[in-house]
Amino acid sequence: MTDVEHVLAVNCELGEGPIWNVQEQKLYWVDILQNTIHTYQPERQIHQAIEFEDHVCAMGFRKKGGMVLATRKHFAMWDDDLQTVEELEFDLKDNRFNDGAVDRQGRFWAGTMNPSSPTGSLYRLNHDLTVEKMVTGVTISNGIGWSPDNTTMYFTDSPLCVIYAYDFDPPTGSISNKRVFIQIGDAGVPDGLTVDSEGYIWSARYGGAKVVRYSPDGKFDREIALPVEKVTSVALGGPDLTDLYITSAWEGYTEVEIQENPMAGDLFRAVVEVPGLPEPYFLG
Repeated sequence: MTDVEHVLAVNCELGEGPIWNVQEQKLYWVDILQNTIHTYQPERQIHQAIEFEDHVCAMGFRKKGGMVLATRKHFAMWDDDLQTVEELEFDLKDNRFNDGAVDRQGRFWAGTMNPSSPTGSLYRLNHDLTVEKMVTGVTISNGIGWSPDNTTMYFTDSPLCVIYAYDFDPPTGSISNKRVFIQIGDAGVPDGLTVDSEGYIWSARYGGAKVVRYSPDGKFDREIALPVEKVTSVALGGPDLTDLYITSAWEGYTEVEIQENPMAGDLFRAVVEVPGLPEPYFLG
């Protein structure tokens, strides 16, 4: 059984989207509902929190410096200040962005959500800052990643308990041949994910108190149990990219449930054998 370390008591209402910066040796993640980006540098044990005026739902590192963000309704850039790129789904008041990732060609993908209706979509922000709608009819966009050979993209719709796979064309960023990669049938729903250097998928199980590793052909490989129920996302980091960082949440809990789950919303870590892949940079 893999040991899980309780790294930080950060008490995120909805901790999400962890990404590891290799150059800085620092983890970044968001608390969507508290409008906050968190950072943690393990070597120096320094934790910082940066607050915004709106939700920060997903992010990626930008080659020019700073970050590319998906806020509640916008694509944006952030360095010393926030610069809006484009507003999306302004006519769908109950929709917001939820999760995102940068592909290895430097494009930023982010999806929207509406828990009560499949009105969400997956968008791609290109190098020239144009936006393309890539997938429609989504309930809660989640967990995006790519196989090491760059031929497959994974995309999660949480309420449907499905991780989809698409054929991916690296030069154009086009996707095709949508199919069910994994249909979840046990506790919890699939949330954020990461893909390791062997092409195995680590998927957080929201409501299931665990993360699960699947083989490239979709077969169960192993799972790691967590001391919290609402496990939200994962990222491989550390000097060797073998530290599996795990975020969590307490959203929706009553005051009594929060007291009964004192580590909900905190940051955890497990050491695994297979390293991850360096996080790409957005090239726009």
